[in-house]
Amino acid sequence: MNIGSRKNTDRSGQAMLLAVLTLGATMLGATTIAGLLMLYQIRQTTDFGHSAQAIFAADAGTEWALYSQIKQQNVPLPGDPPGALSDGAALTATCYDASNAETPSCVATTSAYAISIGSSGGTRRAFLATFGNATGTLP
Repeated sequence: MNIGSRKNTDRSGQAMLLAVLTLGATMLGATTIAGLLMLYQIRQTTDFGHSAQAIFAADAGTEWALYSQIKQQNVPLPGDPPGALSDGAALTATCYDASNAETPSCVATTSAYAISIGSSGGTRRAFLATFGNATGTLP
């Protein structure tokens, strides 16, 4: 009677099945992570264009605020309607006084700084312009 050897042969298939399942799960996990990383890279590549548009829109808002402050004139935001640009980007520009309260326009002599936010697609970029050393004349 060789009962001990029979038990070992019955369990050898279970070990192989467990090894195959473990390797399969590991490969599935690695493939999922690789696919997720590729998705992030593709999303980052497409957002690059939107990011550039948002930066230029925010820059336009900053230039608008500085021009309004220096010229002391109420000028509408660029775009039609104001704030909507032709490339699909949008901008908002808000002026604040020294106590961080919003001013009605950048023309107000109490305006200390302006925050311009440009957006395109799902990307938003912001610029800050301070009026501390601004003069009423151009150099």
